[in-house]
Amino acid sequence: MAALPIVFVSAALLMTGAVLAHLIGAASIASFIAADRARFLAAVPQRIIANIDLFSIMSMPLFILAGEVMNRAGVTEALLNFAMSIAARLKGGLGHVNVLTSVFFAGISGSAVADAASISNTLVPAMHKSGYSLSYAGAITAASSVIGPIIPPSIIMIFYCALVQTSVTALFIAGILPGLLMAVVLFLANGYLAHKHDHPRGESVDLPEFSRRFVRAVPALVIPLVIMGGIIFGVTTPTEAAAVAVLCAILAGMVYRSMSVSALYEALKRTASLSGSIFILLAAVAIFSYLAGIEQIPLALARLLDSLGLDGWKYLLLLNGIFLVAGMFLEVPVALALFVPLLVPPAIASGADPIHLGIVIVVNLTLGMVTPPFGAALLVVSAVSNAPYWSIARAALPFLAVQLVLLGVLTFVPEITLALPRALGYVN
Repeated sequence: MAALPIVFVSAALLMTGAVLAHLIGAASIASFIAADRARFLAAVPQRIIANIDLFSIMSMPLFILAGEVMNRAGVTEALLNFAMSIAARLKGGLGHVNVLTSVFFAGISGSAVADAASISNTLVPAMHKSGYSLSYAGAITAASSVIGPIIPPSIIMIFYCALVQTSVTALFIAGILPGLLMAVVLFLANGYLAHKHDHPRGESVDLPEFSRRFVRAVPALVIPLVIMGGIIFGVTTPTEAAAVAVLCAILAGMVYRSMSVSALYEALKRTASLSGSIFILLAAVAIFSYLAGIEQIPLALARLLDSLGLDGWKYLLLLNGIFLVAGMFLEVPVALALFVPLLVPPAIASGADPIHLGIVIVVNLTLGMVTPPFGAALLVVSAVSNAPYWSIARAALPFLAVQLVLLGVLTFVPEITLALPRALGYVN
């Protein structure tokens, strides 16, 4: 059990500004020595390579690059205008447009923060100008941004699969229905609040204008269809689909005439930086996981939980609480690296499905980003829109409430998550 304090010591030292990967790696190696397991250190390089030398992980930098290229390719305006032509005419229309735009973005970037920043810069001012309070516009933007990592492609899901050694394809497919349900509950909440606060309707476009906006949005809309269509029907692996997504993103930028050599270079630099930070974190986690296996920490934790009566739905509730709080305070990769190697194996050993657990954990972590007092999505929206943080946080509470209800349903009704991958033969 000498390795058990690693997570808590690393989390404490993280508050000092130290790099998490360095902390986990150093603490793990020190624990090998403290536990008189130094002779096993010779196998550490092999364990690191084994953990990151996976074909599916290659999709991570490619999906990051596709998202970075799309963010610079001028698709925001095209998707926003198309969403407005669909939903703006409804009561509270711009709120519905906000959610629908997040659904479109989810199939491209898969990042809650990127979604929140982009929409805060474009749609929040438009909503405020149309008569919505700045806090409400910021709140629905933050709430809808969590759809990004749930609907595939999702960098968070790939990271989880690398830690748990489960199927990226199955988890991607499992995320489709929960992501769409998240959009539905936000549509319903916005509709209710729109009638309660008498929010205005937006523009109503005629058929020729709708057709023009649709045609312009096609290059952006086709990318998620290509990605998921190839994966679902077995034409491409997630890694191959990610490579196709990069090519489609570059072509979309050329169609929108906003892709330049300098923009592509910046996208490549950003991708290299993000990918490097993720892979070094995976390497550090591999050392920790190796020590945890030697010390049989997951088995000991499972026995402890069993002795406390924390099995089944009680353990799922515990996981929900831990990952929801972790999402409030930590970056998502950090939270995954700290808690998944310890908390997920006992759940799987007790009969939980790793795909279902993956969706529950992803939803928890993303909802933590819109949970005060430290929700990252709330902070991003506040910074970009110049709206007071606490006014956004208060306005986001009704949306957070319905999202937590959906989280509960997803937690205790696994079939919602597993139905689609099971029907397609990816889950037994």
